Amino acid sequence: MRITRTFLAVPAHQRRMVESAAASAADAVFLDLEDAVPPSQKEAALEGAVAALNDLDWGRKMLSVRVNVQGSASFETEVIRLLKSCDRLDTLLIPKVESTGDLDRVIELIGNRALSRTRAIGLEVMIETARGLVNCEHIAACSKLIESLHFGVGDFSASIGAKGVDIGLSHPAYRMTSRSQHGDTTSTALDMWAYPMMRILVAARAYGLRAIDGPCGAFRDAELTSALAIKAATLGFDGKQVIHPRQIDSTKSAFVPSDDELREAQHVIAALEEAEREGRGAVQVNGKLVDYANIRMAQRVVAMADNRNLAG
Repeated sequence: MRITRTFLAVPAHQRRMVESAAASAADAVFLDLEDAVPPSQKEAALEGAVAALNDLDWGRKMLSVRVNVQGSASFETEVIRLLKSCDRLDTLLIPKVESTGDLDRVIELIGNRALSRTRAIGLEVMIETARGLVNCEHIAACSKLIESLHFGVGDFSASIGAKGVDIGLSHPAYRMTSRSQHGDTTSTALDMWAYPMMRILVAARAYGLRAIDGPCGAFRDAELTSALAIKAATLGFDGKQVIHPRQIDSTKSAFVPSDDELREAQHVIAALEEAEREGRGAVQVNGKLVDYANIRMAQRVVAMADNRNLAG
């Protein structure tokens, strides 16, 4: 799998921002032709994306372009131009996918031009509506071109009618309140996005795809940025969209195990390997029973640490 712990979004018609993205420490960048671009600037954004992909030094970054939705006036023009003119492009990011039919035309266009490209191209799929979530398993399975599922939390919030205008954050009123036998009430904040995140993650894992969480809109708030990234990484996501370079370091750190976590994982693996040599399939480590399920969990932690070394 590609290493995409931080997936930086940048409007393709803003050249200075694009240049900043190219120079950033993000693992991946997507040049946006959709939500971050006003209708009057769509053509300029496409020209800007083509120029940036061909002219700038992107290093080892994975590069994607978020095109407009299938059926829009500019969709086919964007896809054809990018496939024809941008060999440095790794993937197309397809927004607001609600069914497998929403991918039919882009899959056809890629197939028609695959032999003329020196670099293979894949698809990143955004799940950002109620209907898209209902169909996410079918979408994940529909083509070998698909590499990842992204959670579009902002549009998803709008599609289900949730309160709030803060992208990625739970509304403070979404709480569980109970009353004790003494008449006192207690209230606990809940996560509005736990269910869609888990469903998207499971669909991605079932079909060998990466899972990318949506952004934290409060990009100036370092604590919130870090906390939401840690949540996604702990759940099992491979990365998270970021909307500003200042979010990159703390988000990337969330997807890298701490030294203590890595040592514990290595200790579990070593202990079970020793037990296996003695003919046992389980062993006690620090007062806990460890078997092959634990070693598979520990191997995931080690793999995350290896990603740190590969990507820098």
